[in-house]
Amino acid sequence: MSSGNWCLIESDPGVFSELIRGFGVSGVQVEEMWSLEEGEFEKLEPVHGLVFLFKWRPDEKVSGTLVSDSRKTDFFFAKQVIMNACATQAILSVLLNCNHPDVDLGQNLTRFKEFTSSMDPSLKGLSLTNSSEIREVHNSFARQQTFEFDPSVKDKDDAFHFVSYLPIDGRLYELDGLKEGPIDHGSIGERSWFSLCREVLQKRIESFKANEIHFNLMAIVSDQRMLYAKLAQKLEEDKAKILQDLEVMAKGEDPRCAELRKSLERIEEQISGAKLKLEAEAEKVQRYQIENIRRKHNYVPLIMELLKILAQKKELVPLMKKSIEKVKSKREAAKESAPVS
Repeated sequence: MSSGNWCLIESDPGVFSELIRGFGVSGVQVEEMWSLEEGEFEKLEPVHGLVFLFKWRPDEKVSGTLVSDSRKTDFFFAKQVIMNACATQAILSVLLNCNHPDVDLGQNLTRFKEFTSSMDPSLKGLSLTNSSEIREVHNSFARQQTFEFDPSVKDKDDAFHFVSYLPIDGRLYELDGLKEGPIDHGSIGERSWFSLCREVLQKRIESFKANEIHFNLMAIVSDQRMLYAKLAQKLEEDKAKILQDLEVMAKGEDPRCAELRKSLERIEEQISGAKLKLEAEAEKVQRYQIENIRRKHNYVPLIMELLKILAQKKELVPLMKKSIEKVKSKREAAKESAPVS
């Protein structure tokens, strides 16, 4: 499997959120999950799907049942034909199977979904990787390379892979483009779909050695700014209704006025809280934008110019020696402080 002119991208909520906006999708964002606790999931609801990054192992045994019936084409499932496209493919696997009113796929993905609706998983995978619109957005996050690497040299680093988990028609599915079909993890029943998903993920994580930390979990959720703005608007409407009732009751000195004033105080506190959260989300989005600008910027010319100036001033070699000595000192200090086994 080749990279097919698709770059590797960083597993980061800011990157994934901007990637989704680049596809033309609105009403969603990506949040990183730091634990598998139910409360961590509940505070992000509605959650439309999870994207799981893990160290890929060719011999890994995955639980669940491989789907081989018509469900392979009933919803969007694409075979992965390009190595570096798995992050985008995992994200699209959630978005193209989402029917939530908060989510607007936009013109490009709506057209792509309609175009591939009758295709089998292999053709869907080919269509995805041959989509110039999707590939251009994906590759906009290509890392700036200081040097050109020889492609004939094999990469000995660990391979990592993205898969999706999401509920479809009351069942939990794992969508992994390297598999022959979706993996059915069973009926969700009366509990939350994350409750079942957590069991699946815990079992998968426990199959790795205790000292191996090779996981990352992202949640594709509704746009938090949109949710807080709607909440603030609803609370403002409730506040206006109470003020109107107070004005009417005050004329007759209705005893219910005291209770209404307490309700008014609670609503004003809730409005203040919603606005603070809205501001925090706006600041986070702005921070993500700045980080992504820095990711995409080519710093190589600046670095090379700085190195030239330092060399001309004969400061480069002394700085290098100083840096090497600093690293050696840190390593020696670490050895001395290490516990004796």
